[in-house]
Amino acid sequence: MNVFAQTEVTRETYWGISNTEFAVFYLLAAITILVFLYGVYQRFSRYAAGDDDPFDRLDELPNRIATAARIALSNEKQFNRDLYGGLMHSFILWGFLTLFIATSILAIDGYVYEPIAQGSFWIDDFYLAYQFMVDAMGLLFVVGIGMAMYRRYWVGNERLLDRHTSNEDDIFIWTLFGLGVGGFLLEGLRIYATGMPDHEVVSFVGYGLAMVFQAVGLSTIAGTATDPNYTAVSVLGFNAETFHWLIWWKHSLLAFFFIAWIPYAKPFHMISSFANVVTRDERAGKRLPNVPSDLDATNAESIDDFTWKEILDQDACTKCGRCSAVCPAKASDRPLDPRNVILDLKAYREGLETGGEEKPIIADGGASVIDTETMESCMACMACMDACPVEIEHLQSFTRLNRQMTDQGDVSSSMQDVFQNVMQNGNTFGDPPRNRGDWADDLEFDVTDAREEEVDYLWYVGDYPSYDDRNKQVARSLATILQEADVSFGILFDDEKYDGNDIRRVGEEFLYVELAGHHVETWDDCEFDTIVCTDPHSYNTFENEYPEVDFEEFADDPMMPFEYDEQWNADGDIDVLHWTQAVEELVTEGALGLNGDELDYTVTYHDPCHLGRYNDEYEAPRDLIEATGCDLFEMPRNRANSFCCGGGGGGLWMEFDEEPKPSEERLREALEDTDAGAAVEKFVVACPMCMTMYEDGRKTGGFEDDLEVVDIAELIVEAIE
Repeated sequence: MNVFAQTEVTRETYWGISNTEFAVFYLLAAITILVFLYGVYQRFSRYAAGDDDPFDRLDELPNRIATAARIALSNEKQFNRDLYGGLMHSFILWGFLTLFIATSILAIDGYVYEPIAQGSFWIDDFYLAYQFMVDAMGLLFVVGIGMAMYRRYWVGNERLLDRHTSNEDDIFIWTLFGLGVGGFLLEGLRIYATGMPDHEVVSFVGYGLAMVFQAVGLSTIAGTATDPNYTAVSVLGFNAETFHWLIWWKHSLLAFFFIAWIPYAKPFHMISSFANVVTRDERAGKRLPNVPSDLDATNAESIDDFTWKEILDQDACTKCGRCSAVCPAKASDRPLDPRNVILDLKAYREGLETGGEEKPIIADGGASVIDTETMESCMACMACMDACPVEIEHLQSFTRLNRQMTDQGDVSSSMQDVFQNVMQNGNTFGDPPRNRGDWADDLEFDVTDAREEEVDYLWYVGDYPSYDDRNKQVARSLATILQEADVSFGILFDDEKYDGNDIRRVGEEFLYVELAGHHVETWDDCEFDTIVCTDPHSYNTFENEYPEVDFEEFADDPMMPFEYDEQWNADGDIDVLHWTQAVEELVTEGALGLNGDELDYTVTYHDPCHLGRYNDEYEAPRDLIEATGCDLFEMPRNRANSFCCGGGGGGLWMEFDEEPKPSEERLREALEDTDAGAAVEKFVVACPMCMTMYEDGRKTGGFEDDLEVVDIAELIVEAIE
């Protein structure tokens, strides 16, 4: 043992450790690193064995890594909707990285710089700055761990506690806590036992602990050696040096355990989540991978059908439950928890690797990994993906499951009716195609047939504005607006079919391709500048998904009713707009003569998922509402945090036993949680599906006398008139 007080402005790295112990330490370190590397190799071998991903995940890799580093270091996703969680994770991450860097600096000094320069840079001012930063960031690390433990064990945050919560979660957090506290105890004992050198005051946490040991009167070998009358007390028969020795080894062994354990349990998210952010698709969800043209291709018959990125998604999940907390299906008591779907797949995969029994990935009756009712509950609103701090692409895996469910014929009877209606009549209502343009009969002007005349705007009206009585009023309002603005627009009449967006998300990929092929072939025979969509769902699929379809793969298939064999709009030459974007331009140009004071309603606005979260369009609808003079009050959940109406992902056509309905909860929020409260007169939407769901929710929720559901187009027409 070293019995001499420390006077040089540095410290002995392995203070109190014998040469034999030093050798044992490095033998254990070598074994730990080998175990760690083997675990990482196993993990990445699994990814290599996964199916190829349809998207290039490694293009522009330096930019991807730089962006991922910014996202990870800023913790921007952790702060989303959760300030406490953001601070907690930031303290842990920044503290952990600082301690890792500090350890690396010691290694560089001892094993690179010192042999070359015959000296050390870990002295004087550098040492003092180093010690201060390590203490400051180490303290943040311990505080962050304390915050996590408080939330998990004291508050009992339900978001963190579910059927996939296990002992590994407890081991993880307590191991980090032991490493953080153990490091400070070591520092305090060393400072105290070496005579509390003045310069060590920069190690303010360790120095503070040393003062505690001094106040307690803990004995030291150094004190006994220099003063025969030394009477300080020992604790449990130990002096400071012995305590330091014990804690040093416990700390080292705990660190070795943690490092070796990383690839085999929850700590691996430190690697997998960063890799997941690096390889993310920035357009995930808004575009889905195309089904192979090979009709024998499988989607989710076995876990081997999942791509390497989907497997990485499973490993990146930290069980934080943020996706579950924002899921409207879970909030409505539908049997869907997005976290559990991802973790169920992971648990099944890992079970097979250890000799588990194979079973269907998705089926009815509970004998499968995922039950069909679970996936039918998904609204494809993308709230889970928006909330996920590690960029898990839930919708990719969910769509794979839905496709398998459709292939097996396990979709609900109501969805099968919708498929049949679309196949036979080109619309989800099953009404005759010749009636598609009848909504325009009540207009005081004729609507141009875009198949016969050149137009500026080719207006895709959509199913609900064409066939649903309530939404026909919205279509007529929009037609009136375009006529008033004196723009050239036309529609396809009976050559317009359903856009295919939502049946694709339910899993009916081939019918989607049929619809896409029909439309791009029809558009190819028309002359226009811009496609304008009434429905955000149509806007999303035309803008983001039709250009992804390789029509050449399908053009020769006798089952496909088109011969188009090109990549449609691959260069983005054709502008695709939601109608609010097009009309906002017209208002800005003064084409509608709005002064911003025509109406004085108190309103709130609901962001449609496919316009907002999917395509980041939040301002055009609000600009139009304000242009009418209405007093707009935001709901607490707005923009990217908007709550789904319940109609997406096939929800419009299915019946669920849910309480409350998403539409009812949203209307309640409008009347109770906005700053205007019950003074809200109109609940404003910009989506035909939202209109349908909220009109239904207004009736079933008892809100008919409290507020009116209107489309922005109806407000504008009233303002114009």
